[in-house]
Amino acid sequence: MITAIKNMFTNTGDISLFTARFFKEAFLPPFQINEFFRQCYTVGCKSLPLVSLTGFIMGVVLTIQSRPTMVKFGAETWLPSMVSLSLIREIAPVITALICAGKIASSMGAELGSMKVTEQIDAMEVSAINPFKYLVVTRVLATTLMIPLLVLYADFIGIAGGYIGYNIHGSMSLQRYLAGVFDHLEFMDIVPATIKTFFFGFFIGMIGCYKGFTASNGTASVGVAANSAVVTASLSIFIIDMLAVQLTDLFL
Repeated sequence: MITAIKNMFTNTGDISLFTARFFKEAFLPPFQINEFFRQCYTVGCKSLPLVSLTGFIMGVVLTIQSRPTMVKFGAETWLPSMVSLSLIREIAPVITALICAGKIASSMGAELGSMKVTEQIDAMEVSAINPFKYLVVTRVLATTLMIPLLVLYADFIGIAGGYIGYNIHGSMSLQRYLAGVFDHLEFMDIVPATIKTFFFGFFIGMIGCYKGFTASNGTASVGVAANSAVVTASLSIFIIDMLAVQLTDLFL
């Protein structure tokens, strides 16, 4: 028990120093622009098929499951508003971030862990290349930028899926559906949900890079780094979401 607590505080201190080093390196030249855009493509574009499928299923399932209850209370016309608010405020940001944590954090942990084990990171240092700036800063900035964009895309796909889900058992024109979507949707419903996705992206990238960059020697540590990155990033998403909901409820 004492050892577990000690390891927890040690890991917390290590990742805090790792994060502090990121903020230090991020604002110092040279800036790895080309690698940053390459990581944006890897994080964003290559995740689109998975996010598209997930967002569409979320919209369809949420609509189909909610429709009987809304019909029972005579509030079927409110279904588009309920689906859009549920997706934008909570479901789409969290589910999309979890999907990205499983795909992106594990990939970063495995990739950097493999480079660490095979001494490629040491070779970069010998070659006068800053591996932290090239490998970590670019990846964390890419996830911080691309996760919010993926969430907004998932919102759109989810609302489209809701329209299809509604018309499976009913009939509603696209114009009327969109009017119902935006009828009760306000600007402040979008802002807090979007702001927290930047934190989702930052922690997904930071944890994935930390687990890989600090992997110990041995090929077995690569799998451990990838698995630990997914678990820790997923847990951090739930914690951030809980704090964001409390702050939103407090100030709005």
